[in-house]
Amino acid sequence: MASSRQQDQNMSTAAEILDPYDGPVASLGYSVRDYLLQQLPGISEQPDAPAGIIGYGYGTGYKDMICTIIPSKTGIKLGLAYGTTLPDPAGLLRGSGKVHKHIPLSSVADFDNEAVLQLLQQALKAWEQRKQLKR
Repeated sequence: MASSRQQDQNMSTAAEILDPYDGPVASLGYSVRDYLLQQLPGISEQPDAPAGIIGYGYGTGYKDMICTIIPSKTGIKLGLAYGTTLPDPAGLLRGSGKVHKHIPLSSVADFDNEAVLQLLQQALKAWEQRKQLKR
């Protein structure tokens, strides 16, 4: 079994995932990251370099996941765990996944609005309900 020091050395960082992208995409990724850390107090950041994403949750498994940052050459996707179950009156959610949906972001203005905040709050509320069911 690996020591905790070895595990820390093997863990990815947000910078390792975002920095390889062009300046505007990396900058947007950091802005989304700051926004999530502000909106979701106590959230755990879980960078996954092999998958190229940064997960945010209140535990280590998908059931405890709230959202993800998914960088690409053209922008950032804000993934929402269990996004298919969330109300989306503004029609922001995209993706063909059976569980996970995302909001495509190409600028700060794309996520700095009430509709995105409401979806993020709904994702948090859905996690709280899942947590209640586990008890």
